[in-house]
Amino acid sequence: MRKILNLLIYVILIAVGILMVFPFIWMLLSAFKTPEEIQSLPLTFLPQKPGLNNFRYVLSQGLFLRWYINSLIVALVVTTSVALFASLAGYALAKFRFAGSKLIFIGILSTMMVPLQMLIIPWYIACVKLSLVDTYLGIAFPGLTSAFGVFLMRQFMLTLPDDLLDAARIDGASELRIFFSVVIPLVKPALAALAIFTFISNWDAFLWPLIITSSPKMRTLPVGLQFFADQFGVQFHYIMAASALVVLPVLFVFLILQRQIIRGVTLSGLKV
Repeated sequence: MRKILNLLIYVILIAVGILMVFPFIWMLLSAFKTPEEIQSLPLTFLPQKPGLNNFRYVLSQGLFLRWYINSLIVALVVTTSVALFASLAGYALAKFRFAGSKLIFIGILSTMMVPLQMLIIPWYIACVKLSLVDTYLGIAFPGLTSAFGVFLMRQFMLTLPDDLLDAARIDGASELRIFFSVVIPLVKPALAALAIFTFISNWDAFLWPLIITSSPKMRTLPVGLQFFADQFGVQFHYIMAASALVVLPVLFVFLILQRQIIRGVTLSGLKV
C-alpha cells in the first residue's frame, strides 16, 4: 500500500512538473520556428526548419541589446549590494548584543508589510531630489537593500557556533577579517539563495523601471519587451525569440548558484 501511495505521489509531482515546464519549452521551441510554422494548423510541437533568424532579427532591432545591457547592469549592482549589506546587517544582528537590537530587527521586518505601491511616490520624490531620474542608480535605488535579505542572513548566521568566532578573535582576527574569512564561507548557501531571489526579482521588475525611466535607451528588458510586443503585434516568432533571450540570464544564474544551496547540507555538522 505504501509503495502504491509513493508511486501515486511521484506521478502527480511529475504531472505538475510537466504542466509547469511545458509553456517554457513551447516558448523556446517557438523561438526557432518560422512564421508559417507558428500560424499553421494543426500546431507543430517541434520546429520543422529550426534556425536562428528570429534571434538575429530581434538583436538587430532598435534598442533591444541596450535594454539587455541595462537589465544586466541593474540586476548585478542590486544583487551585489543586497548580498553585501544584508550579510553585514545579518551578522551584526545575529552575533552582537547591543541595546535595541531586537527592536531594530523588528523594525526591519515591519518594512516588509508595506505594499510596494505605497512606496512608489516617496521613492520617485527622492530620486527627483537626488537627480536620479532616468539613470542606472535611479532604477536600482529601491532594491539596494532588502529587509528579506537581512532576515534570511540573520536567521542563517544564528546557526553558526559562537565558539568558532571567539576562536578567531583569540587569534587576533578583526571583525571584518572574521566576517569575510570565517562567516562568509559558511553562509554561502544562504548567500547564493539570496542572490538568486534578488537577481530574479530585479531582472523581472517592471513597475518601477517603467516609472523612473523617461528615455527609450534607459529602459530595462521587461519594459522594453512590452514596447517590443506592441511594435510587432502578432509576429509571435519574434516575440518568442525575445522572451527566450530574456529568460537565459536567469537560468544561467540559477545553474551557477544552485550547487551552493545543495552544499548547505554540509553545514549540518557545525549547527548548534
